[in-house]
Amino acid sequence: MQRRSFLKNTAAISIPFLVGFPLGKAQKIRIGLIADIHKDAMYDADERLETFLNTAKKRKPDFVIQMGDFCQPIPANQGFIDIWNAYPGAKYHLLGNHDMDGGATREQTRAFYGIQQSYYSFDLKGFHFVFLDGNDPNPKPWAGYNRLLGPEQLSWLQADLEQTKLPTLIFSHQTLEDPLYGVYNAKEVQHVLETTNEQAGFTKVIACLSGHNHTNYLTQINGIHYCQINSASYRWVGEKYQRVRLSEAIDKQYPVLRNTIPYKDPLFTFLEIDPKRGLIHLEEKVTEFIGPGPAEMGIVQTNANDPIECKISGFEINI
Repeated sequence: MQRRSFLKNTAAISIPFLVGFPLGKAQKIRIGLIADIHKDAMYDADERLETFLNTAKKRKPDFVIQMGDFCQPIPANQGFIDIWNAYPGAKYHLLGNHDMDGGATREQTRAFYGIQQSYYSFDLKGFHFVFLDGNDPNPKPWAGYNRLLGPEQLSWLQADLEQTKLPTLIFSHQTLEDPLYGVYNAKEVQHVLETTNEQAGFTKVIACLSGHNHTNYLTQINGIHYCQINSASYRWVGEKYQRVRLSEAIDKQYPVLRNTIPYKDPLFTFLEIDPKRGLIHLEEKVTEFIGPGPAEMGIVQTNANDPIECKISGFEINI
């Protein structure tokens, strides 16, 4: 099934109970988001991370999140993780599929990052935040990267959502929107989220934010918003469109970049939840492609749900 058809068919199911969440004592929250830096593929990943964190130091959000595909847990990347660890504010990790490249286990990656669990939740200022791990093993036979919320994690998610009375945002590396491009059991996950809202009698689960696809997209399925945060570094376009865009030395050290369109400046954003205005706002950030973009390369973008863009749009979600 094509992604566009999946979204169209899924959106056809209506849920009539959505009436807005109880604000209670909810306060304004600001969150810094950066996704898919790809330290092991991007020549200037350190500088991109430093730019984000230096901006966060000035903006002072309540916390920051790196949304996966950060770095492999190898000694050569210790300096990169040290940059992250030096940030003085609250900070959280999501595990991306490429973080286990080179044969690393999730346990090794968590140890390198200094985190005990790969999925967890917490409350802050009248909101509930959930962090998921979409890298559970898929049922065999399976080819390619794992992309699943396994039974144990799915049961934990259901129980976690049942116990909270607070409006909730969910973060994951792989999108929960689409089984073709995100977690394989996205429909099953959506059922849990939608059932949670139905039983609560209000939109308890407001939005799910993810990285992974290196795109800039917002959609709504049965009252829940799904937002994809663009990569901090590049868009993958494959061998058909490969070319050397940077120096020969960089190309030799980072050959994977031949198959991408790198972004000139790092993309990241700051999300603000304003309960008084009933609004979630994602800050816009725009840069340029290094070298020719998709139009100049003759790339026909046939999938409206997966734009090749060097930006993060200023999305707004009413809550």
